[in-house]
Amino acid sequence: MKDVGKALVRPPPRHNTKTAMALLEVKQLDRYFGGLHAVNRVDFSVNAGEIKALIGPNGAGKTTVFNLVAGNLEPHGGTIDFSGAPIQKLKPHAIAVRGVARTFQNIKLFAGMTALENVMVGRHPRGRAGFIAGMLNLPWTWPEERDIREQALAHMDFLGIADLADQPATSLAFGQQRAVEFARALASDPKLLLLDEPAAGLNIYETKQIAAQIVHIRNQGITVLIVEHDMSLVMKIADSIVVLNEGAKIAEGSPKAIQANREVIRVYLGEDDDATYQKS
Repeated sequence: MKDVGKALVRPPPRHNTKTAMALLEVKQLDRYFGGLHAVNRVDFSVNAGEIKALIGPNGAGKTTVFNLVAGNLEPHGGTIDFSGAPIQKLKPHAIAVRGVARTFQNIKLFAGMTALENVMVGRHPRGRAGFIAGMLNLPWTWPEERDIREQALAHMDFLGIADLADQPATSLAFGQQRAVEFARALASDPKLLLLDEPAAGLNIYETKQIAAQIVHIRNQGITVLIVEHDMSLVMKIADSIVVLNEGAKIAEGSPKAIQANREVIRVYLGEDDDATYQKS
């Protein structure tokens, strides 16, 4: 996997609070699991063209919010608007067609398929023939399959992993598998990319590669919402951050503002970690 860019630099925001257009708007979002209020009246928006990070301690409700936005769960209250239209009652495939793609904390690649074939799966829902017809290799699908293959290779090249195309996907290094998962999500031509802990399980070098790829994706005009525990990664690439604790939003702002927020330090890192957090 070749390097994507020579340096990881978070460019100045290309929008401001007065002129930014919200691509995703979450309002008063609620979700219960039995007696647990997992998501408690959460509000936030994601502006077009930004990297927004969703952080918080374990059990804060971050992945539940992701599942609500992606349609894997239905909220018990509140609204989720994407591109100006409500999506909170739609199924995952319908939300994906509207331009929302996601990855998972636990990488989910298809065993027995090459890296390229995994990426092609992400493109099939956009095709006319569909995934099953393509897998059956019916003659009338061949022209479209060639187009899907070319586009999948282009996405892999964009992320610097085209040289892995013919490798069995599940035999790749963990960071390479994560990049294949990114390429598969990009193959669906999303407007919004949801990344659930993309640095989980990666070493320092792989984390730097993934961080560079996320910035590269955003710089091509794809909006990113990311859940991540690696604070070094978040502070380097995020334009803005939402902090959850026990299901509720406790802070929102720029990385610098979040680093200085006493409530965030108290509930997320503990008072003793103040100095360490300020240096991260």
